[in-house]
Amino acid sequence: MGSIWFALVAVMMTVYVILDGFDFGVGILHLFVARTDQERQMALAAIGPVWDGNEVWLLAGGGALVFAFPKVYAAGFSGFYLPLMMALWLLVMRGLSIELRSHEKHWIWRAGWDGMFFLSSLLMAVILGAALGNVIRGVPLTASGYFRGPLFTNFRVGPNPGVLDWYTVLVGVFATVALSLHGACYLLIKTDGEVYHRSRAAAGVLWPAMLVLGVLVTLATNAVCPTLYTHLIDRPWTWILAALIVVSAIGLPVMLRRKSDVMAFMCSVGVLLGLLAATAAGVYPVLLRSTLSPSADLTVANSASGHIGLEIGLVWWSIAIVLAAVYFTYLFRSFRGKVKLGTSVYGH
Repeated sequence: MGSIWFALVAVMMTVYVILDGFDFGVGILHLFVARTDQERQMALAAIGPVWDGNEVWLLAGGGALVFAFPKVYAAGFSGFYLPLMMALWLLVMRGLSIELRSHEKHWIWRAGWDGMFFLSSLLMAVILGAALGNVIRGVPLTASGYFRGPLFTNFRVGPNPGVLDWYTVLVGVFATVALSLHGACYLLIKTDGEVYHRSRAAAGVLWPAMLVLGVLVTLATNAVCPTLYTHLIDRPWTWILAALIVVSAIGLPVMLRRKSDVMAFMCSVGVLLGLLAATAAGVYPVLLRSTLSPSADLTVANSASGHIGLEIGLVWWSIAIVLAAVYFTYLFRSFRGKVKLGTSVYGH
């Protein structure tokens, strides 16, 4: 039952990155692909109806984590207290930027919120990547089940690393480029005119950058946590994920050249899905790795809630996920199609 909940938490966090990821990407790119006030209004309208719903998956994934693996939740939130507070404020500022930007027409007001939207989206992408890097690299978890995680120390990977070191920063930069590309692909299916053409140009630049950084992250991960790839090799079913990553990465520029915008976006989804799923499969059954001693690792076996509670929770989760799927299907269908210049922030 613990393994099932490991998979469910991984699925929910993957859905969050895919859905809110294009929101971050739009936020990062909108200063560059949308240069007039109306064009920026169009970029905001592309995500306006869905951005807050997408963030619900982060809350749902966190709730599933605290329910199924409370020890991991307790250790992570205590050790990563400062980065989590930073992420919270960045999410708040993103929401305020979207909601307040259009309340005043003065250019200083709108430029200020546009800058805040860009900065908060950029830093959130870096934080998401760094968080993934910490999960892969491990944290200085002691036998007590807790750790102290300073924001940075000497930027080296070692027994007592900070949240930020050369590896987690590299993963953060990769995540920023990948999510920016994801946002560009989303803008291709939601916009037209100059925003569309600039988004296509941005995607053409971001794709090779993501490929180069992806190779560097792969090599760095093998140096920092070689067991991840050992596990993947020992589990042949995970090779499907590797194939998904390769096919999607190759297919993305092909779809861009053919101007098949929906398929280009789906290729971007495939890259993110394959990478996150392969990472989860590679670290399993460890949820939080200790850099001090393998005996201090928090795993599915030693951190899961009681079996009966997990069984009952699975029933309610199944009902909730069906309702969520119906709602999000209705939401995206209701606001499908391209937004136009002059469209309100909420796409209608």
